[in-house]
Amino acid sequence: MTKRSSRAVSVHSDTPDRGKVQSLFGAGWDPLSEKREQSYVRKIQPRSPNQQKFLTAIADHSLTLAIGPAGTGKTYLAVSAAVEALEAGRIERIVLSRPAIGAGESLGYLPGDMMEKMAPYLRPLYDCLTDRLGGKRLRALMEEGDIEIAPIGFMRGRTLNNAFVVIDEAQNCTYAQMKMLLTRLGWHSTMVITGDPEQSDLLDGMSGLSDIARRLETLTGIAVVRLEDRDIVRHPLVGAMLGVL
Repeated sequence: MTKRSSRAVSVHSDTPDRGKVQSLFGAGWDPLSEKREQSYVRKIQPRSPNQQKFLTAIADHSLTLAIGPAGTGKTYLAVSAAVEALEAGRIERIVLSRPAIGAGESLGYLPGDMMEKMAPYLRPLYDCLTDRLGGKRLRALMEEGDIEIAPIGFMRGRTLNNAFVVIDEAQNCTYAQMKMLLTRLGWHSTMVITGDPEQSDLLDGMSGLSDIARRLETLTGIAVVRLEDRDIVRHPLVGAMLGVL
C-alpha cells in the first residue's frame, strides 16, 4: 500500500465569544479559531493529559478501551488515529461499527431498507471521517473498500486482519455482544472501543461495557483509559451540566 497524500488548510476567524471560550479552556486552545477546510486535518492535538494518555495507549496497544462522558473526544480521537494509521500504510483498512440503538427509538419507524434505517445511527462516524478526510475522498475510500462502516450485527463471524477497528457507543452493547466484538481482532490489527456507561440506552444491568473493562484492565497488552468531565472539549456548559445531571 502506498502512502496517500493530502493537505490541510487552517482559517482563523474572530467572534465576540472567543475570549469567553479561551478563559474557560485556557489560552492554549480556542475551538472557534479552528475552522478548517473539510479536506484533511493532518495532525490532531490532545486537549488534556487524559486525551494524550488515550492516544498513547492506542499507539502502544492492540486493544484500547476509552470510557468517559460525552464530549471528551473519544470517537473523534479514535477515528483520527485510524485515519492516520491508514494514511501511514500501517493498516490496510478501517472498520467502524456501532450498535443500532439510540435514545429509546426503534428502527421500525424509519423508511427504507436496513442500511437506510441504519444511516442515522452511523452518521456520527461519517461526520468524524468527513472532518478528517473530506466528503469526496471519504466516498472514494469507501468505494475502494479501505473504509467500512457497519452495524454491530454485521460483525459476527469475521476476523479483521490488518485493520484498525473502532467500536463506538459500546455502552449500548450487551456482554455477549462485547465478547463477540473483542474476538474479531485479527493479526496486525488495532481495536479501540469507546463508550460512556452512564448513557446506556439498554435496560439496567444489560450493558456489558463496564464489566468487560473491569475484567480486561488487568491484562497485559490491553489499555483501559478513563476520561473525566475535565476532558470535555465541547461547549463549556456540557461539562457543567454533566456535573449536576
